[in-house]
Amino acid sequence: MSLFKSSKSFIGGAIVAATVVATSAAAQDVTLRGASMFDEEHAFTKTLFKFSELVEENYDGDVGFDIRLNGELGVEADYLTFLNQGVAVDFAIMAPSNMATFAPSAPLMDMPFLFRDLDHWNAVLSSDVLAPLEQELLDTADLVVIGYAGGGTRNLISSDPIGNMDELAGHKMRVMGAPIQAQVFSAIGAAPSAIAYNEVYNAIQTGVVNGLENEAASIQNLKFYEVAPNITLTKHTITVRPIVMSGKTYRTLPEDLQAAIMTAGAEAGAFGRELESREDGVKLQEMADAGQIEVSEFEGREQLLELVAPVQDSYAAELDATELLDAIRNF
Repeated sequence: MSLFKSSKSFIGGAIVAATVVATSAAAQDVTLRGASMFDEEHAFTKTLFKFSELVEENYDGDVGFDIRLNGELGVEADYLTFLNQGVAVDFAIMAPSNMATFAPSAPLMDMPFLFRDLDHWNAVLSSDVLAPLEQELLDTADLVVIGYAGGGTRNLISSDPIGNMDELAGHKMRVMGAPIQAQVFSAIGAAPSAIAYNEVYNAIQTGVVNGLENEAASIQNLKFYEVAPNITLTKHTITVRPIVMSGKTYRTLPEDLQAAIMTAGAEAGAFGRELESREDGVKLQEMADAGQIEVSEFEGREQLLELVAPVQDSYAAELDATELLDAIRNF
C-alpha cells in the first residue's frame, strides 16, 4: 500500500496514486518522496506524515509528498543507497547501524547500553551533542539529519526463554550489521549474526538463529512473536532514529523550503520520540494480553553493564569518538 500526499489530502491505491503524482508534479514545484518499511499505524510512518504536515505549515510555497509504505521501496539498506544517490527516496527514518557502510561513527548512536534512561536519551537528542555525527553523515553519506525520532526500548526476543547469564550463553541471535552490535552481544555471551532484516522471521523459523533484539512496535508489526514469543527485558537500547534527507535533494531546494524542513524535522522528531516511547509499553501489554508473548526480567542486568563498558570504550577509541562518548555519558 502507498499513501500519497498532495496539498492537504492523503490518497491510497496504486492506480489512482499514479495519476495524483503526475498531476502533483505538474501543479507543484516540488514533490518530496518518503519511504517506510511499515504500515500507516507504525510510529515511523506517523512521524513521516507529521513531518510532511509541518513542512506545509512552515512553507509558503507549494510542496507535495509521495510516501511509500510497507517496504514497497525495499528495506533501510535500500533507502540508504537511494538517499546517497539522490534517487527514488528523498527522506526516511533510519537506524544508525544501517548507515555504517557510509559513516563508520553513526552506529555510536545505536550502541547498546548508551543511555541511562528515557530522560537522559531525550535530553541528548534535544541538544547539539550529536553534531559531530551529523557532520560525518553529511560528509561521508551526503545525508542531512533533520530530526531525531525513535524511543522504542529494545529487548531480547527469543524462541526459548532467556532469564539469566547462563541461558544467554551461546544464544544465537540476529543483530544489525554494524560491528559494534556483534561486539556488544558477544561480550555478554551471546552468539550474534548479522542477517538482513527481511530474512529474520524465516531465519528464526528454520533455526538459523533463535531470536533477535528489537522494540515492541516492530515485534508487533512484523509478527516476530509468532516464531519468538519470549521477551526478556534487558532494556539494552533506547532507539535513536535520525530523520534524514538526501543532501543531493536538500541542496536543490529553495532556502525557505530548507528552513521549513529543518524546523519541521526537529518538531516531527520530538513528536515521534514522544509517540514511540509512549506506545512501547502499550504495545508490549497488548501482545501479552493477547497471549502472543511471555515477558520476563533479566536476572543480573548490572553484570551486562560491566561487561559492555570496555567494548564501548574500545569502539569509541577506534572511531576517535571518546570525547563524544564521554559527552553523552556525562550529559
